[in-house]
Amino acid sequence: MTRADAVQAELPLHAADGPAPRIELAGSAPAIDALDWDAIAAQLDAQGYALLPGWLAPPQARALRAATAGLRRTDLAREDLGLGERYVFAAEPPAPLAAWREALYRHLVPIANRWNARMDCAQRYPDELAQFLHRGRRAGQSRALSCLNLLRTDGYMALQRHDAGAHVFPLQCIALLSEPDEEFTGGEFVMTEQRPRMQTRPMVLPLRLGDAALIATAQRPVSGARGDYRVSLKHAISRVRSGERAGLELLFHDAP
Repeated sequence: MTRADAVQAELPLHAADGPAPRIELAGSAPAIDALDWDAIAAQLDAQGYALLPGWLAPPQARALRAATAGLRRTDLAREDLGLGERYVFAAEPPAPLAAWREALYRHLVPIANRWNARMDCAQRYPDELAQFLHRGRRAGQSRALSCLNLLRTDGYMALQRHDAGAHVFPLQCIALLSEPDEEFTGGEFVMTEQRPRMQTRPMVLPLRLGDAALIATAQRPVSGARGDYRVSLKHAISRVRSGERAGLELLFHDAP
């Protein structure tokens, strides 16, 4: 048994009465290992996000959108986070999302560790997601954050970031599971970046059905005239003017 396997065995990643459920998605899985990770790292360094066009085939995106059965539903308005619904996965997302999350994490770890070094942050991330989740659970972080979100007409998601707890991974993955202008209008995915002594910079990600993006969770380093400094980021979804917008958020850490 490898070290990662041993750590995985220690983690209560899903209910004891059976394995995590599976979402049936036709077609081949996203070719995560084949992505141009040098280009992705450069985009993340420059903008705080990197687009992954066509990450999911349209039938896969629609099948994932419909996979809300058995998930914990939360009301955004009740949490003062907007108007809409979240369907939160268990501690381990269902297959194949769990495997995709692990594969993404392995490629993002070098970027995350380099960012922390540039921001003079002492924390370094282990090679395997199971090891990092274990650290969080030992520190009391066991509330899953990965979810599907569903916004209908007039729904929106307020500006937010997932940075609660001692063990926060600085990157996350989001994906759009509905077709703009056909299934909904409005509902743009928006990021804001606050740099010291500067106006907040807004960014709108041009997502289509099945597109994904890797985004900074809360902070990232930026090169300045006097060296690196850190900037703060949040993300939101603008008001849906008509129809129904569905999205996916995959995070690599849990909340307290």
